[in-house]
Amino acid sequence: MRAPSRPATAGLLVVLAAASGYLDVICLTRLDGFFASVITGNLVHFGHAIATADGRSLGGAVAAVGGYAVGVAGATLPLRRIRPGWNRRTAVVTATEAVLLLGFAAGWMACAGRPGYATGLVLLAVASVSSGIQSVITIGAGIRGASTTYLTGSLTDLVRRRVLDPHRFADVGGTGRLVGLIAGAVLGTLGLRAAPTWAPALAAVLVIAVIAVAVRLARRTTPAPGDD
Repeated sequence: MRAPSRPATAGLLVVLAAASGYLDVICLTRLDGFFASVITGNLVHFGHAIATADGRSLGGAVAAVGGYAVGVAGATLPLRRIRPGWNRRTAVVTATEAVLLLGFAAGWMACAGRPGYATGLVLLAVASVSSGIQSVITIGAGIRGASTTYLTGSLTDLVRRRVLDPHRFADVGGTGRLVGLIAGAVLGTLGLRAAPTWAPALAAVLVIAVIAVAVRLARRTTPAPGDD
């Protein structure tokens, strides 16, 4: 299986960024202000919880940061010895993310979109694990510096490029991922308002769509020797 073209991969990463924004807005607004993927914000929560001896907030921070770390570690192991780009292992790892997101949606539906503290911690941990997996998938996509979960660096790079070379075209991929993240957050907010019980399912649908399109594109190309 050969990797899709660079432009196609950049497009797929935009969709993954949208899925990240969608999931994050759900966690942020319904799970005590924690993010699934913005670990900087979660670490600030962690420090605040320690300083104030807030056990509830500390539990959320541990679930969010710990879950993300588990996702990164779990996705790194199967992808650590393959070259960048989409391949069979990437498809399997991405499918694992999709399964976790479906589990998140199922748990959300089971409590009618109103999780208690304990259930919320489990859901937050599941969402964070999936975000950690997605971060590793993005790093291995073959586009240098690309991210779909933490975009502070992408915005910094875009602004620096425009200041240093105003006549140079901006990084379309980076701009697309930023727009995708915002669009995902907008959709997540609207989804929670329109159908709060099943709204999280769309995050899984977006990731599944990425898998389907990537596999289809990969099958259109001629396999290269040594591809996994």
